[in-house]
Amino acid sequence: MTIRNLDDDVVAALKRRAKANDRSLEAELRVVLDHEVRGRTTEDFFAQAARIRAMTPKDRPQTDSVELLHEGRWQ
Repeated sequence: MTIRNLDDDVVAALKRRAKANDRSLEAELRVVLDHEVRGRTTEDFFAQAARIRAMTPKDRPQTDSVELLHEGRWQ
C-alpha cells in the first residue's frame, strides 16, 4: 500500500506517535488504521477513561455527567 501526498506535519506527527509507542512507523500505521476501521473496544474506552480520571486531582470535586446533561451544559 502506498499513500501519496500526505502533509509533512502529518507524517512527522505519526513518526512521533510511533516512537512514543515504541513501534515502527509501519506498525503504528497498522494500529491507527485498525482502530479506525474496527472501532475501539469497550476495554479501550475504559482504559482511556481511567487515564483521564488519573489526571484529575483527587481533592477536586467532580460533577456527575448526568447532572450536566440535565442542565443542558452539553450543548
